[in-house]
Amino acid sequence: MRDKPTSGEERMAQRSPSQAAVRRILWRLATTLPVLWVVVTVVFLMIHLVPGDPIVQMLGDGATAADIAGLRHAYGLDQPLGTQYMHYWKGLLHGDLGQSLRLHDSVMHLILQRYPYTLALALAAALIGVGLAVPAGVLSARRADRWPDQTVGFASLVGLSIPNFALGPILILVFSIDAGWFPVSGAGVGVGDLLRHLVLPAITLGSGLAAILTRMIRTSMLEELGQDYIRTARAKGLPENVVVYRHALRNALNPVLTVVGLQFGSLLAGAIVTETIFAWPGLGRLTLTAISNRDYALVQGCILAIGLSYALVNLVTDSVYALADPRMRR
Repeated sequence: MRDKPTSGEERMAQRSPSQAAVRRILWRLATTLPVLWVVVTVVFLMIHLVPGDPIVQMLGDGATAADIAGLRHAYGLDQPLGTQYMHYWKGLLHGDLGQSLRLHDSVMHLILQRYPYTLALALAAALIGVGLAVPAGVLSARRADRWPDQTVGFASLVGLSIPNFALGPILILVFSIDAGWFPVSGAGVGVGDLLRHLVLPAITLGSGLAAILTRMIRTSMLEELGQDYIRTARAKGLPENVVVYRHALRNALNPVLTVVGLQFGSLLAGAIVTETIFAWPGLGRLTLTAISNRDYALVQGCILAIGLSYALVNLVTDSVYALADPRMRR
């Protein structure tokens, strides 16, 4: 007797979790490419349609018309906008992001120089945010509506209320100028010096993330602590720390993973203010300098790097979420 053909849903159910995860990742990667195209196109149009001439700004008001025309031709800025757009994408597909108008260096080389500093700052800020939020959120949930919960809630509100451009100078004044514990600005030389310079910028950038995650972990933990499996675990006589950290916290962190991924992308994109305050030689500060100088190629390259990083972080977050929550693999 021949087996009855399986339906599409049954065939999907028979696939292994690893195959489902790979298909999900490939689908997310395919949907990311149009997003990057839109980002690059919008940035290209905005930077070229803003009034002003970067060549005149670079040469100064005393430059002759021949010098301006010659330099504009050298950088291809005298061509139609559509032609410039096509040339930019042609170079992009070959790994060439162009030359910086002001720094006279390859855009790719400049980005590769600065990107590790921004990545280190974002990672340190994320570690500080998660490291503060997890114990604070768990404590707040276990002592709900008591003074520890109220204290954590007040601290979270303060962390959300103080912007980076205010917190950064305060930390510099207290811990650098008055106490002399940490350097004021820069990145130093060597790994040890780099870590000392990294502390205050990471705290400045990670304080807002810690406040957001603390409230989320508290809410998620309260929901998990009221579930039937928690009451069953307690009824079996398991220690309270095992119930809270091994069972409740593990499930409570699943929805937080998505927020951590999105916020990490925001840390990469939003480090401009923090890098400017602490003179941190990262990609955000380079982007701000390129915008002020109307450096077309450099602005486009920096925005592309930030957008690509954001997309990759979201892709990794989806993958980790699928591994952490078996329901996402079905």
